[in-house]
Amino acid sequence: MFRAAAHLDLAFQALADPSRRAMVDRLIQGPATVSELAKPLAMSLPGVMQHLAVLEASGLVVSEKRGRSRTCRIEPKVLSQAEQWITERRLLWERRLDRLGQFLDETKDN
Repeated sequence: MFRAAAHLDLAFQALADPSRRAMVDRLIQGPATVSELAKPLAMSLPGVMQHLAVLEASGLVVSEKRGRSRTCRIEPKVLSQAEQWITERRLLWERRLDRLGQFLDETKDN
């Protein structure tokens, strides 16, 4: 459990930054080189590499060097785990709100 929670912490920390979210959005469309990821961002290539290092440490992104360029791709398993965690909490709160609504409807008639 602790390992899974720590892994989720890294994923959410990585997604907390808008530049890294932009990179993830781009990579969801398919693999991209570091240069392609850097193009729309207003930062230096070393800055992009630092953000990619955070994404890779979180497990959200995997990269490999091919010749002179580094190609990155999304790791869907980690993204799915973060989505599942959010979905479970959303469903829990929806059930609680439904019960509250039922309670309020029942007490309104009294």
